[in-house]
Amino acid sequence: MNNEIIIYTDGASINNPGPSGAGFVININKEKKEYSIPLGVKTNNQAEYMAVILAIKKLKQLLGKERIKKARIQVYSDSQLLIEQINHRYKIKDAKVRDVFFELWNETVALDILFTHIKREENIKADKLSKEAVLK
Repeated sequence: MNNEIIIYTDGASINNPGPSGAGFVININKEKKEYSIPLGVKTNNQAEYMAVILAIKKLKQLLGKERIKKARIQVYSDSQLLIEQINHRYKIKDAKVRDVFFELWNETVALDILFTHIKREENIKADKLSKEAVLK
């Protein structure tokens, strides 16, 4: 059986760069898990990438190697920059963002994964979790 996986991610940073956090919601066959993780000092763009990276790493832990190979993964983010960069429509000019882009690329290269931009109001839970992480 293929796993249907939907992930909502968001990153937050106060003062950009400043204290930051990652929030994400992983839905595996309609079972929902929520995460809020402090990131230390990062830019907002780095936090957005780290949210996706941490979500994918957590998904790999939850599913294991064999199940993740069969999974179809849909990642939603309200960061247009991240989505356009990961889909190769925008160039990456910042070296620190380039580093997290390659980390994300390496985590996802062998996966059946689609990245989609959504409006902020469609990403309320991940947004809340990312802001809570900043305050931890």
